[in-house]
Amino acid sequence: MRAHEAGALHGDIGQRGPTWLRTPEDVNTLVPSLWAATVRRGTAGALAVGGLDVRDLAARFGTPAYILDETDFRARCRAFRTAFGDTTSPDHSAASPTVVHYAGKAFLCKAVVRMVAEEGLSLDVCTSGELAVALAAGMPADRIGFHGNNKSVSELTRAVDAGVGRIIVDSVAEIERLTTIARARGIRPAVLVRATVGIEAHTHEYIATAHEDQKFGLSLAGGAATAAIERILTEGVLDLRGVHSHIGSQIFDTSAFEVSARRALGLHAQVRDQHGVELPEIDLGGGFGIAYTTQDDPAPPQDLARGLIKIVEQECAALDLAVPRLSIEPGRAIVGPAMFTLYEVGTVKDVDGIRTYVSVDGGMSDNIRTALYDAAYSATVASRRSAADPVLARVVGKHCEAGDVVVKDEFLPGDVRPGDLLAVPGTGGYCRSMASNYNHVPRPPVVAVADGTARVIVRRESEDDLLALDVG
Repeated sequence: MRAHEAGALHGDIGQRGPTWLRTPEDVNTLVPSLWAATVRRGTAGALAVGGLDVRDLAARFGTPAYILDETDFRARCRAFRTAFGDTTSPDHSAASPTVVHYAGKAFLCKAVVRMVAEEGLSLDVCTSGELAVALAAGMPADRIGFHGNNKSVSELTRAVDAGVGRIIVDSVAEIERLTTIARARGIRPAVLVRATVGIEAHTHEYIATAHEDQKFGLSLAGGAATAAIERILTEGVLDLRGVHSHIGSQIFDTSAFEVSARRALGLHAQVRDQHGVELPEIDLGGGFGIAYTTQDDPAPPQDLARGLIKIVEQECAALDLAVPRLSIEPGRAIVGPAMFTLYEVGTVKDVDGIRTYVSVDGGMSDNIRTALYDAAYSATVASRRSAADPVLARVVGKHCEAGDVVVKDEFLPGDVRPGDLLAVPGTGGYCRSMASNYNHVPRPPVVAVADGTARVIVRRESEDDLLALDVG
């Protein structure tokens, strides 16, 4: 039953509710697309992940906590690598026609870097801090790509001195900085030029990154990308490898990638015709969407690979270009579904005829995406099974903000009560990365679970941690 059909049962919710109404049985059912592979509801009704009951995890590690299904995370790394045929050897002695870079900005810590490296993926970072984590975890520098629209001299110097495999240059000013650093050291760092290809991706304004009116990249239509490439080739200090294009995040429509590839490869052809140089690489970025609700229908990696590789091959044939090495950068698509956040319910407030507010012990400090992007999430009572009729609920946090919303609309059991554990799936991408200490709330831990064992890979912050930075 659709939400508008359910209005008579739950008040006139109109467009405020989800697009389907759960039956009492559905409230207890886990939709596979929303959850990591090993998450199950046990016979006692509580969720288990990696064979461990979430009630035991809550008792051991506290709430809120990010729970990472390590088995699922590794499987998604392998799925992308297999689908795209990334056969690059760990020492890069045998290059593959495609390379998969995990986009570390989605979620990064030393344990995740090691998992990524062990599964054979390369890694993208976009700040000196992310680079520091990658190097501290032992990721080979030549398997690291360095992004960012405003890389400082110190960041570029650190990347060059570390031997980072590629730097994605984002502006003329950055090209000047990097050229000066490289010339002083007598080396030729490999670079890709990030081109703004003029795509209006069907996503939120703040995560669409290939249209003209935003901060990233060098304009293709305005000639800035062409001028930057000419400058790099003329000076001969940097090793120009190709063009980079990233159209945005949470993208489901592959047609946008087709237009992006056509325009980026058109620039490759222009470079060949004007300079006699065939650029050997192209990077189409990432931004592949995941399922946050049942309305999301992400493509599996094999479908993405089939589509993107076909697009590149067809465009190269049309332009009489040799097929360049293709790179992609999935982040959210790997870690997003592999993690959920576990909360404890506190206050439950019924607003007659509208909804039930379910307050949890976290909020916008551990998941800002709902407030920032109007992102939609799902939720389920994780500590028990319920036979109660479903009610329209809004999951909110403990912060002193009316916009402190975790899940805007979800049907939860009508008997949801203080002390229940609530799980929100799909929180691996950008939730811990964007977490804050708003209202001086310490950030939650990240607990990795696999094969019946659990370990903390990012510890919970304490009030001592907060006070340690306060030198007043």
